[in-house]
Amino acid sequence: MIAGRHSDRNVLVSGAASGIGAAIAQRYCEEGARVALLDLNPQAVQAQGEALRAQGFHVAWQAADVGDFEQCQHACALLAEEIGRVDTLINNAGISPKHEGKPAPIWQMSPTEWQQVVAVNLNGAFNLSRLLSPSMVEQRFGRIINMSSVAGSAYLPLVAAHYSATKAAIIGFTRHLAGELGAYGITANALAPGRIETPLLKTVASAANEAVIADTPLLRLGQPCEVADAACYLSAPDSAFITGQVLDVAGGWLMR
Repeated sequence: MIAGRHSDRNVLVSGAASGIGAAIAQRYCEEGARVALLDLNPQAVQAQGEALRAQGFHVAWQAADVGDFEQCQHACALLAEEIGRVDTLINNAGISPKHEGKPAPIWQMSPTEWQQVVAVNLNGAFNLSRLLSPSMVEQRFGRIINMSSVAGSAYLPLVAAHYSATKAAIIGFTRHLAGELGAYGITANALAPGRIETPLLKTVASAANEAVIADTPLLRLGQPCEVADAACYLSAPDSAFITGQVLDVAGGWLMR
């Protein structure tokens, strides 16, 4: 953490009520940013926002389904009234459905579940980028960080086809944004976490997580704060000449 590094920034974090999103919001607050929290769960995002506000941070929050463009549009307008025009967007919201602790194989996956995952993991990133990029273009400055996964680059049996497909698509989406928006002083990068110790880990058997640890050179799970540190780096002045990149936060798992 570098105190004050983001003191001139207005940051929006989606999926901010728990896990990685909550850690990212916390870290940006600690580095001086004004932070907007967006999450589907109204009670959870309010609790997280109030906890940050109790620490003296400048935060606002709204509940919205990131897969719904009109809900995002309404929430972004309200959040901008409270924190100002967003210049740093963290597209973190994502889902990875399980069935009795296991991902559905493609021959059992329902079209409805496929569409739900695409709506949140991929359409959500589009919706918020579409809504917030015009002001970034206008001010000729912006930072967009999209949450991919190691599952977007390699087969990970702990997740299903819809999750891997959307996380791979996020990488392509990020690189396109970097090329399209670079002339306006906007960078776009992606983070690709490995197995991170969040509440989602409880949805799979412990043996499955232990197998991932055994395949990870650092021999441990990652922590949400480590992903948060990477996000803050990619939007900091130190990384102003970095765009279109995918930063793995996976303890070396992809090297196996």
